[in-house]
Amino acid sequence: MSTAYPFTAIVGMDDLRLALLLNAVSPAVGGVLVRGEKGTAKSTAVRGVATLMPHVAVVNDCRFSCDPAAPDSTCPDGPHETESGKVRPTRMVELPVGASEDRLVGALDIERALSDGVKSFEPGLLADAHRGVLYVDEVNLLHDHLVDLLLDAAAMGATYIEREGVSVRHASRFLLVGTMNPEEGELRPQLLDRFGLTVEVAASREPDERVEVVRRRLAYDEDPAAFTAKWAAEEEALRERIAAARALLSSVRLGDGALRRIAAVCAGFEVDGMRADIVTARTATALAAWAGRTDVLTEDVRQAALLALPHRRRRAPFDAPGLDEDKLDEILGQFEGEDDEPEGPGEPDGPDDDGPGGGEPPQDADGPGTPDVPAQREESDAGSPQPQTPDRPESTAPSSPSAGADASPEAVPGGDGGGEAAPVAAADPFRTRKFDVPGIGEGADGRRSRARTAHGRTTGSRRPRGTLGKLHLAATVQAAAPHQRARGRRGPGLVVRRDDLREAVREGREGNLVLFVVDASGSMAARKRMGAVKGAVLSLLLDAYQRRDKIGMITFRGAGAEVALPPTSSVDVGAARLERLPTGGRTPLAAGLLQAHEVLRVERLRDPARRPLLVVVTDGRATGGPEPLARAARAARLLADEGTASVVVDCESGPVRLGLAGELARELRGPAVTLDELRADSVSALVRNVRNTSSRRAA
Repeated sequence: MSTAYPFTAIVGMDDLRLALLLNAVSPAVGGVLVRGEKGTAKSTAVRGVATLMPHVAVVNDCRFSCDPAAPDSTCPDGPHETESGKVRPTRMVELPVGASEDRLVGALDIERALSDGVKSFEPGLLADAHRGVLYVDEVNLLHDHLVDLLLDAAAMGATYIEREGVSVRHASRFLLVGTMNPEEGELRPQLLDRFGLTVEVAASREPDERVEVVRRRLAYDEDPAAFTAKWAAEEEALRERIAAARALLSSVRLGDGALRRIAAVCAGFEVDGMRADIVTARTATALAAWAGRTDVLTEDVRQAALLALPHRRRRAPFDAPGLDEDKLDEILGQFEGEDDEPEGPGEPDGPDDDGPGGGEPPQDADGPGTPDVPAQREESDAGSPQPQTPDRPESTAPSSPSAGADASPEAVPGGDGGGEAAPVAAADPFRTRKFDVPGIGEGADGRRSRARTAHGRTTGSRRPRGTLGKLHLAATVQAAAPHQRARGRRGPGLVVRRDDLREAVREGREGNLVLFVVDASGSMAARKRMGAVKGAVLSLLLDAYQRRDKIGMITFRGAGAEVALPPTSSVDVGAARLERLPTGGRTPLAAGLLQAHEVLRVERLRDPARRPLLVVVTDGRATGGPEPLARAARAARLLADEGTASVVVDCESGPVRLGLAGELARELRGPAVTLDELRADSVSALVRNVRNTSSRRAA
C-alpha cells in the first residue's frame, strides 16, 4: 500500500484539488501550474493525485512505455508484439531543478561506444514520463535549456536526440504539473502558456482549519500506513469516480452555445492565441463529465475560465495574475436566454454539489469523512504553518502615460531638508539598453554577460576537472588515436583511457546579480522626476527579469540606507517595493554605497560564481555630515577596487547641471548615462562605454 499522503485527506484547497482531478479525468486539459507560498500542500496534492490515476497497459520490456494496443512504430525498443503487455500504475516522474540535459532526454553510453564500438542509448526522464505525470517542483527555477527541451517535447509529443553520433526519437506525451513560489521568481511566458490550468493557493487563516491540518499531519507522520488505511475507502471511491468520468467524457456534448460563451470570454479578456479557447473547452467538458452530465453548462464554462485564463491574460511580467469575476459574469450574462442547456429535475449534481471543488463538508471533523476542510501542509515541510503572505504587487503599471507626472496634485518638498513625501507612481516602462559585466564569468545560465557554461556554442576542449561534463568527442578521439598500436587495439572500438577524455568548453550567457542603489532623498522628490526615475528602474527590473538575473535593491534617504529588497529572483517583489518607495530627507550617498558593498560581500560568500552589476540611480548629490561628497568618493573607490562593474544612471535635470553623477561614475570606474540615454533606441553606445571603461581599468 502506498504511503503517500492520501489525496482525500488534504484539508480544503478545493481549486487545487479540482484542477488536478480534471487532468486525471482528461489529460488533454494540459496539466496544472500551482502557485503559492511555501507549506501549502502543493507537493502533497500532486503526489497524492498520482496514486489515483488509472493504471496503464504497457508493452513488456519496453523502456518507453508503448501501448500494446497501438505501439509506436519508431520506438527505439521496437518492433513490438502487440499481444505482449502488462498493466502497471501510472508513473509520476519528478524532474529535479538541477537536472542535466542528459538526465532529461537521455544520453549515449560513451564508454560502450568508445570501447566496444556500439551505440547504446540510455533513456531519460522524458521517456520515463511517457503516458504518465511529469512533476517539476520549483518549476520557475528550472534552467532555460531544460525549459526549451520541455517546450519541444510538450509541443511535439515526442523527444528527439541528435548528438554524439546518435539519432533517437521516441514518444513523450505526459501530464505536466509544476509548483512554484512566486517569491522566488516568475516563469518564462512560453512555458507558462504550456500549462493548461493554473491555481493560486494560500494557507488558511482560520484557526480551526489550521488545527485540523496539524492534527492530520501529525497522525500521518506518526504512522503513515495506519493513516493511509484510514482513508483507503475514500481514496477508492474517488478513484472509481475518476474512472466513471473518464468513461463518460467521450459522450459529453459541447454545444454551439457553450462554444460561443468560451470564445466570448477569451476574446473579452484579450488572451493571446487560440490555446486558451481550446483548453477552456476541454476543461469545461471535463467538468461536465466529473459532474456526471453529458452537456456543458454555463457554470462549467465559468469554472473552466477561472482555471484556464488567469495565467494567459497577463500582459507583462509585473501584472498580477487573476481574473475579474465580475467581468466574467458580465460576459456570460450576455448569453442569458440563449442556453442550449438541458432542464429537468433528473439532472445530476454539478461539480459544486459534491466532491472536490465544492460541497458542504461532513460534520465529523476527526474522521475520514471530512476531506473538504481548507489548508494542508506539504510532505516536505512538516514544520509550523506559515502565516505570512508574499509581497505581491496589485499592479505596477501606471493607469495612463502621465501617471508618473500627475499621480498627486499636491506639492512635494524638493530640497534635502523636506519631509517624507507620499509614494509616486512610476512612469511607463521602456526597453533599456543592455548592460553587461566585462570579461567571461562562470555563473548560472542566463542572458546577460558572457560566461563559460554547460550550454552554448563550443569554443574548445580541455581535460575534465573532476567529473566529466559534456564530452568533446572529436577531441577525445584525437587524443586517443596516436596510442592505439601501443595499447594493443584488436577490435572495432578505440582503446580509451581516462587521460584521453576531453570535455567541451562552451560559451554562453550568464545571469548576474543586479544590485540597484536608488536615491530616494528630497532632491529626487519632485513629482515628475521621481516618476521618471521609478519608470527607469522599473524598466531595468523588466530587463533583469528577461535576462534571468537575481536582483536586489538598496535605497538611501534621511539618516541612512536600507536594504529594501535582499537579493532574490523575484522581480515582481522588487517592482512592488519600488512602487511603494517614499521620498524625502537628506541624501546619504556614502551610506547607500557602503550598504551596497556589504550586500555584495555577503553575496560573494553565498554564490561566488555570480558576478554583480551595480546600478546607482542618483543625481550625484550628497548631504549630511562632514565632507559628504568626499566620503561618497571613498565608498565608490572601495567598490571599484574590488572589481565591481558599475553604471550610474544620472537623474539630474534642468538647465543648470552640476555633473556630480559623472564624478561618481569616474570614482566607480564605470559609465554614467542619463535617463534619455538609458533607452534602447538612444544613439548612445552604452555597451561600448561599459567595455571601454573596463579596458581602461584593466590597463
